[in-house]
Amino acid sequence: MANHAATKKDVRQSAKRNERNRYYGKTTRNAIRDIKAIDTKAEASKELPEVASMIDKLAKRGTIHKNKANNLKRKLALRINALKK
Repeated sequence: MANHAATKKDVRQSAKRNERNRYYGKTTRNAIRDIKAIDTKAEASKELPEVASMIDKLAKRGTIHKNKANNLKRKLALRINALKK
């Protein structure tokens, strides 16, 4: 690593962003896991907008690709629509 002040600052910022992205990514993965565990269509449909919003925020921040976000939301929607009432 170079001993320039700007480089040291960039390393600090990068570490901070990495930690933040890991937190939001893990929180979203846990929310997806929880919504997949729900077995009633009404309850899962109620939770879907909140989880979809979390996924969209990850894509907006650049943590995940926008197509991956769309694929995740689509799979969740298909799974919820296939549930029995």
